[in-house]
Amino acid sequence: MFEAEAKVRRIAAGLLTFTLPRAAWTHEAHLATVVALLVEHPEIQLEQQLPGIISRFNESVGGVNDDAQGYHETLTQFWIANARAHLAANPAGSLLDQVNAFILSPRGRRDAPLRYYSRERLFSVEARRHLVEPDLMRFDWDMPDAAPAPKL
Repeated sequence: MFEAEAKVRRIAAGLLTFTLPRAAWTHEAHLATVVALLVEHPEIQLEQQLPGIISRFNESVGGVNDDAQGYHETLTQFWIANARAHLAANPAGSLLDQVNAFILSPRGRRDAPLRYYSRERLFSVEARRHLVEPDLMRFDWDMPDAAPAPKL
């Protein structure tokens, strides 16, 4: 949970400027950043631009983007689509309210992708490198008012 909108904005800005400390890039920070960018930076086409931003951020903090660590395409696209769906269903409230509500919702749970993907498929090299369809349950990539769905 975040206590102030300023912290959410600092995290999102830190990602965009590659100044966020590596330890601050948590699951909650990922979700807060996606919501903040969707709400406050609609000019950023997240589906297309966030992959490069995250990859560059990882490298800026000494990380590696390879077949075993770093950027993960399927998870990134999943969280963008899930955040869009959450915001479409819950459009009211401050940025802080929207971020915290998403984190606390079933859509924001760390294990939410595992409702749709087997562990084997989700953590495969293919899923890390490319967007893959779920193997357990259908996921609706075309959320209301969303940018065009990523190419599968």
